[in-house]
Amino acid sequence: MRTLTPPPGCLSGLPENWAPLVDLAIATSGYNIVHASTPLQARGVDTSFSRRVSGINDTIIGSGVEVPAVIMKHALLAWLFCIAAAIGTLGARVPVSRPPRGFATTKGRSFVVDGKPFWLPLLTNQRDIEATFREMRGAGIKVLRTWGFNAINTTELPFAHESGLTYYQVWDKDGWRLNDGPQGLKRLDNVIQTAGKYGIKIILAFTNNWIGYGGSELYVNWIAGASATHDTQRSSVLAEKYVKTIVNRYKHSPNIFAWELMNEARCRGDLQGGPNCVAGTDLISHWYKEQADFVRELDPHHLITTGGEGHFYKRDEDIGYWLNGQWISDYNYNGQAGEDFDLDLTLDNIDFGTYHIYPQFWYGSTLDKPDSENFTIEDWGLNWIQQHADSAKQANKPVILEEFGVFGLQNKTEIYPKWVKRALDTGHSGILPWQFGMLGLKEAGGQRYFKYEDRLIDGASPNDGFTIYKNQTAVWSVFT
Repeated sequence: MRTLTPPPGCLSGLPENWAPLVDLAIATSGYNIVHASTPLQARGVDTSFSRRVSGINDTIIGSGVEVPAVIMKHALLAWLFCIAAAIGTLGARVPVSRPPRGFATTKGRSFVVDGKPFWLPLLTNQRDIEATFREMRGAGIKVLRTWGFNAINTTELPFAHESGLTYYQVWDKDGWRLNDGPQGLKRLDNVIQTAGKYGIKIILAFTNNWIGYGGSELYVNWIAGASATHDTQRSSVLAEKYVKTIVNRYKHSPNIFAWELMNEARCRGDLQGGPNCVAGTDLISHWYKEQADFVRELDPHHLITTGGEGHFYKRDEDIGYWLNGQWISDYNYNGQAGEDFDLDLTLDNIDFGTYHIYPQFWYGSTLDKPDSENFTIEDWGLNWIQQHADSAKQANKPVILEEFGVFGLQNKTEIYPKWVKRALDTGHSGILPWQFGMLGLKEAGGQRYFKYEDRLIDGASPNDGFTIYKNQTAVWSVFT
């Protein structure tokens, strides 16, 4: 892997011996990667499902050194993991025509914007948007990931108006109607426009697998009613209508880095999967292809990714774990999720892969038992990282570890450095831990209910068990 020279100014102010950033695979010399929750919520934050909050902690990493950068102080949550360097081989699918100047493209396993490799971040609260973007720019952040969705039922309108909740769709028996007003898409317009002002691009997710913040199951509830299964939404023209609305609104904007089809798509969610959700059908992979092709017809230039958790379908392998003396076929490998990560990366209009790691969340107490024949949490994650890196290399496309987390402060302190090193050593395009928490938040006096279980308590951002706060110095130092 060759050493690349950081772009002019990207390491300004840092000691000379920190300049060579090597042994990373993609994301640009000094360009950062950030994951956060939904776009600026004027008086709140959209956090999807039970894990949707984030923020920014930036550290430039390269060649065995960790370079502290500026910790962003935007209102609510912010999360950054900064990465640098890249490779530059050709190979990934190219849009039909040459993208306009400033649009992101791929070169092999790298991201390229006007010929310079780079990657992603995200933001939240409206009143701090200018300050947030200034700090993002100062930290060298170039791309952010955020939600392009938040739908509510018509019965929720009084709460939304009272609380200032951002919402883009309102559902009733006649379908959904668009909120194009100052509490709706005008806020998203502002995020995207302001991002461009500060030289930052956005990855925009169209919807959520989970019920949280008006995900796919809100479509299901209104389209098919109480007896519906989770996958009803996937063939919905109402869902495609919303995607078309968002794409057409922003497809000419160079401030968009990529479209994300769905956060954590699976055959099932909070509702059970339907009868077609069986191993071997590649249900989600077929849906990815259908939707990516649909988006590509609307927009020939922007990148497209899945937003998936990276489930495999290892047809000829019996991969599982032991539970109470019984061998259990592993959902992450047996095709029941509907995804097939290897197949997904071969799709012409999927430009890069994404995956997540939550072994405790997925396996409960089956890992790390005394005398267990199963993997440890740490080793399971290392193996998962390696497998996705191998798949990306085979497909010659970029891949990012889009979310990861473990419960317990000691676990975080011991496991995160090893997972990060494995991802860097295997040529990942980006690494986004879930999630950094902010302290000392001032909005509503630091006491604020958002939605679901998400709230500010004593000025601290929501803690779902994966959250990292600055006063947790041992784990904090892993990233700073």
